[in-house]
Amino acid sequence: MTMSADEKTSELKMDPAALYREDVFTDRKLGTIRMMTPVTSAGEPDVARKVLYAGQAQLLTPVGTLPLSFEIDADSLADAIEKFAGAAQIAVDQTMKELQEMRREAASSIVVPGTGMGGPGGLPGGGGKIQMP
Repeated sequence: MTMSADEKTSELKMDPAALYREDVFTDRKLGTIRMMTPVTSAGEPDVARKVLYAGQAQLLTPVGTLPLSFEIDADSLADAIEKFAGAAQIAVDQTMKELQEMRREAASSIVVPGTGMGGPGGLPGGGGKIQMP
């Protein structure tokens, strides 16, 4: 069954019970903290849900900057500021592990002549060499 553009658009509906107001704080040096305050559909604070904090920073690499985004488990903006460095370090460590894993996967997917699919030379049926009758 295929969906028309109208049917797909009708599925793109914001959840009025999951709205947040976003405030951004920065020291203009290290990074930013996004404070996401839960709100009702009328824009009033929703005290039944917890305020969320997210950090953003950039990791300098030999090939350029790599953006980092991470959650900060905090109870206040002051607490989020205090925990920023630790949460950023965890994000850096996780990113480095993911990059190393991607390098390993890329290295192991290199096709070496003679080891590809089929027989020698990577050709089906054992080709790769000219055979004379």
